[in-house]
Amino acid sequence: MMSGYFQNGKCEETVNVFVSLIRDTWCDPDSYSFSCVMKACGSLEWVDLGLGLHCLAKKFGFGTDPFIETSVLDMYVKCGAMRSADRLFHEIREPSLFCWNSMIYGYAKSSYGVGRSFDMFNHMPARDIVSWNTMISILSQHGFESQTLTLLIEMGDHGFKPNSMTYASVFSACGRVFDLNWGRHLHGQILRLGLTLDVFVGSGLIGMYAKCGQLEAAKRVFNSLPEPNAVSWTSLIGGFAQFGREEEALMLFKEMRMVPVATDQMTLATILSVCSSRRDMCLGAQLHCYLISVGLECVVPVANALITMYAECDNIEIVKRVFQLMPTRDIISWTALITAFYQIGDVENARAYFNKMPVRNVITWNSMLSAYVQHGYWEDSFKLYIMMLREEGMKPDWVTCATLFGACADLATLRLGNQIIAQTSKMGLDFNVSVANGIVNMYSKCGKFQEAREVFESIIDKDLISWNAMITGYAQNGQGREAIQIFENMLKSDSTPDHISFLSVLSGCSHSGLVSEGKYYFESMTRDHDIAPSSEHFACMVDLLGRAGLLEEARKMIDEMPVETNSGVWGAFLNACRIHGNAKLVEFAVKHLLQMNSEDSGSYVLLANTYLETGKLDGVAEVRKLMRERGIRKNPGCSWIEAGNMVHVFTVDDINHPQIIDVHRILEDLVKKIEDKGNYVIKKNSGKSQSYHSEKLAVAFGLMTLAAWMPIHIMKNLRVCSDCHKFIKLISLVTARELIVRDANRFHHFRNGTCSCGDYW
Repeated sequence: MMSGYFQNGKCEETVNVFVSLIRDTWCDPDSYSFSCVMKACGSLEWVDLGLGLHCLAKKFGFGTDPFIETSVLDMYVKCGAMRSADRLFHEIREPSLFCWNSMIYGYAKSSYGVGRSFDMFNHMPARDIVSWNTMISILSQHGFESQTLTLLIEMGDHGFKPNSMTYASVFSACGRVFDLNWGRHLHGQILRLGLTLDVFVGSGLIGMYAKCGQLEAAKRVFNSLPEPNAVSWTSLIGGFAQFGREEEALMLFKEMRMVPVATDQMTLATILSVCSSRRDMCLGAQLHCYLISVGLECVVPVANALITMYAECDNIEIVKRVFQLMPTRDIISWTALITAFYQIGDVENARAYFNKMPVRNVITWNSMLSAYVQHGYWEDSFKLYIMMLREEGMKPDWVTCATLFGACADLATLRLGNQIIAQTSKMGLDFNVSVANGIVNMYSKCGKFQEAREVFESIIDKDLISWNAMITGYAQNGQGREAIQIFENMLKSDSTPDHISFLSVLSGCSHSGLVSEGKYYFESMTRDHDIAPSSEHFACMVDLLGRAGLLEEARKMIDEMPVETNSGVWGAFLNACRIHGNAKLVEFAVKHLLQMNSEDSGSYVLLANTYLETGKLDGVAEVRKLMRERGIRKNPGCSWIEAGNMVHVFTVDDINHPQIIDVHRILEDLVKKIEDKGNYVIKKNSGKSQSYHSEKLAVAFGLMTLAAWMPIHIMKNLRVCSDCHKFIKLISLVTARELIVRDANRFHHFRNGTCSCGDYW
């Protein structure tokens, strides 16, 4: 009876029968009775009862019975009581292969980890196919893909042939590292051996091909299965969704609903991810209703997918409701909620929920770091990193380092960047391509192009981001020919450029006045690479033509644009017309820019500056009124400089810096020195504020604190105004200092009264 209950999954009834046997009969339990009840305790994870039954078995004289010892050991392993299992294992005189295999499996599940499992595996006196499959499965599940493949080879060397269990684990490993060659080799091996492609192996093979982007091959395997199960369907649907073929993924889901296969949690979570990538809240809401009707709304994987879907659709209220309804939450749930808040710019709530998390992992820390960096909370991001290291003892990974390099790049703090590079090297993460890309970007934005180039050249397997980072760095520095050289090297390396690659190379051509080269690459986008130019690409071309004085050609390009114009295009055209003094086209550009109803404050600032330079103060007032009516707020300008192991920040008319009186004195002395030479006059219509713009204050502070031989590096969050640009040029002349300013548009290198931008930015 006990055996019947257990085999039918009725473990509690199995235990009850055993209790009745002891309590209500005169019969003594035998070894089989104890073995059966131990299995039931293991399935129920009732370790306390199992421990008591183990003691009872010893009283009945079965303490050293191999059959009982094996059952008790298996019970301890299934209950996660590995200390008890370890103690019992070492008491058994000759542990069976089953005992060895159980211990290997148990160690991997416990805090002992995979290393202890592998050590146990290596000390086995003999192995069977189960031993090999268990160890291969453990390595595959825990992300040790290369070791998985190595052990497969070793398995063959020891005379064991892989079976369906082996192949399923190895295909999973191949899929995670996108090793298509190994996957194809093993598929061919299955065909050569004439093995039946059962649903277990077939699902693994479908998953491998799908993750490697071989969707047609995945579909062929799927179609060859007589009865695909839910895992097969989900693997195929997930592959099509991952590679942007959402329509086909949805069609497969509809087909799945028409066959007698139960739609499981993972399938529904996968379809919700399709809704996320499509931002299709209509379909997502329909699925949500279905989930409520079948009682799956609060199941953790499904609820996590719902949170992500609604977050992508910017519906934070439903995100919060789904999260609050979950009876249990995992780390993914919390991380998805934090991500949802920072995606809508609510960093404070993201941090509030981060602080409430009962348990955090490195992914959660990285999400919070990303929130801070993406929204400009740079100081908070560094504080969080220190907290991560000191308070939690969490080990950073490559994502952490790459994110921090992004913060250092935005803040242009070379000192902190170099410290993180040193830490990255100690952790052995400096060879990671994403980390190296972050270092290239950081050095480029700090104006250290030689160092950026050295790191770039050291990357063995450059990806598209590597190439784009280097091209962008040169472009922002006005080194258009170097940007073109890197772009051409990318093409020779068989890397395929994307829209960002072309945007960067066109920007480089624009900043360097390379008109013919810019036209060539603009045409090459569509002709050679089938990339349709966006409004940003057209804005670069308008800027390029306008910089060269080809205003009518720029206007013609705007008229013939196949995409809708935006404030970026008209802003570039207005700037060109303003610099070249074409009053008629200035009015034309102003008219169209006002019609854009843009939310970009930079467009309104450009308009106001245009009116200001021509003395039209009524126009300035009108622009400010328009900004108020449209709810547009100008981003407050600030500049910062790194000196004395600190980042010093200045704002317009700053009075808060502890050394601001000395800074004002230095600045006033500079103004007087330049005015005495007749080179500079403060414009009467500019007011006092223009003389105390943040970049001027930062330059004065640099002159006051940095050694005479040191270049002065200034960063500004907005575009440098024309008055400040002229003033800094003259400072470089009268002080014989090199001044490097990175504004929102590009780098400006000031030497001997000239700027690398050629007064066009």
